[in-house]
Amino acid sequence: MLLALLSGCSLNGIGSAFGGFGWPEGGITPQAHRMYDLWIASVIAALVVGFFVWGLIFWCMIRYRKRGDKLPVQTRFNMPLEILYTVTPVLIVAVLFYYTAIVQTNVDKLSAKPDMTVEVVAFKWNWQFNYRDAPGADAKTVASTLGSSDVIPLLVLPTGKKIRFEETSKDVIHSFWVPEMLFKRDVFPGNVRNTFEVTLDKEGRYVGRCAELCGTYHAFMQFELVVVSPEKYEKFLAAKVAGATTPDAMGVIGYTGDERFAVTTVPLDTRRQGRSWNHKDDPASAGK
Repeated sequence: MLLALLSGCSLNGIGSAFGGFGWPEGGITPQAHRMYDLWIASVIAALVVGFFVWGLIFWCMIRYRKRGDKLPVQTRFNMPLEILYTVTPVLIVAVLFYYTAIVQTNVDKLSAKPDMTVEVVAFKWNWQFNYRDAPGADAKTVASTLGSSDVIPLLVLPTGKKIRFEETSKDVIHSFWVPEMLFKRDVFPGNVRNTFEVTLDKEGRYVGRCAELCGTYHAFMQFELVVVSPEKYEKFLAAKVAGATTPDAMGVIGYTGDERFAVTTVPLDTRRQGRSWNHKDDPASAGK
């Protein structure tokens, strides 16, 4: 009955009215929206059960409060009631498990032919993003962006495309995380290539981080996701293939000045240099 009622409601509207019930709003992928809807539906179901239980507690407190010294009738068991409070939780857990499995399967689903493939290479303590011509370890890299302690790497991607991410690490376990995706995936060393797919549905610039403690400079292991239109992405990739640096390729698609670099975060002072670095000091060396 609850699921039928919720199917006629806007879960996004309900969640927005209550601040997402603790779940971050503003997801930028269909997978993030599905996880958000599952969370809101689960919280509403929990609240319904909670209010029902609280109501019974207060009703019993008032209805059966002590009215004298006479001992009330003692009931050893109530078979219908015991069956009810055994079966009902099992049904609730089964429904939650069913919809969780559906959403999880959708999040992990891989298409046969993604529109594009990005290889994510993590290392102490930065990122390399390789734009590939096909999925799989045998595919060729057509363009690449490499971060350093001086420059936050930019991962430029288009909206409306199925993007396959293939992750690998050169040393220890890292974790690829963009908070607005409401999703992260560990990056393993060796021959393990962790893969997942998303479709980005909102343009913008979003900070990315490593979400796995990986060593001394783990906190500095950042990147920026830049989501643009498919037309701008094609121009960006063409400039990269032609040999342009990432800042220069950002300039080709309309970004100027400091916009050609990361804007959601800045390089942190790792104390490996005598002073804090600023890309304005040496624009010509500002990363590939």
